[in-house]
Amino acid sequence: MEDNSSSQSKPDIEESQYGCQHYKRRCKIRAPCCNQIFPCRHCHNDATSALPNPKDRHEIVRKDVKQVICLLCNTEQPVSQVCSNCRVTMGEYFCDICKFYDDDTSKGQFHCDECGICRVGGRQNFFHCQKCGSCYAVSLRDNHSCVQNSMQNCCPVCYEYLFDSVKEAAVLKCGHTMHMDCFHEMADKHQFRCPICSKTVLDMSQYWELLDMEIEATKMPEEYQHEVSILCNDCNTTSKVAFHILGHKCRQCNSYNTRRISTPDQQLNGE
Repeated sequence: MEDNSSSQSKPDIEESQYGCQHYKRRCKIRAPCCNQIFPCRHCHNDATSALPNPKDRHEIVRKDVKQVICLLCNTEQPVSQVCSNCRVTMGEYFCDICKFYDDDTSKGQFHCDECGICRVGGRQNFFHCQKCGSCYAVSLRDNHSCVQNSMQNCCPVCYEYLFDSVKEAAVLKCGHTMHMDCFHEMADKHQFRCPICSKTVLDMSQYWELLDMEIEATKMPEEYQHEVSILCNDCNTTSKVAFHILGHKCRQCNSYNTRRISTPDQQLNGE
């Protein structure tokens, strides 16, 4: 890290005068892909993704940034933490690999060599899962189902790319990953299945017990008293159960997260 002793007396500047909606910083970047100047890579991506011609839409490769412009003296210069002209620190947190500047160090920024990008939340609070291919909270160490490169996908709810998203991610019991906000929104709407594999992601034991009581109290008419074949989304086993309009319980794991793979007519005809 460079010696910043000469930048202790920074020129006066109002907080609202530097940075953007994404980061507080004292520089802009010149995008190597289009040679345009933007406050940060997110500002660049937001602007270029809205271009009317799909062929013109593109995203910046953060590591390719070579030039920055100091917001105080407007000097364009090679990437560095301290301005070569006015000696202001352009970002209290600086990563020369990601070309990343941020004055708000309370975020606990750190660079993960395995991920190849900067993360937030404090290095001591995260570990890198080699199989999943990303950093997770230490509470998930040896406590989550690994899915190969699970973070190298889009959130199944909002479709934002998970790996470099600034939003917190949630690892479901099945091992698939989505944004934490999207997970809570899904739960609020009483959606209890993983959008990818359909396995149960919430504790449904109390609801299953209620279904047991309702089914026991609701007898089906005689013409509907047939068996159907079902497939359980949770344990992937098939079984034959009595048809009921309220649900079908897996004989293996007692889950009601099942789907029919035959109709009563097919069952009667021996199909």
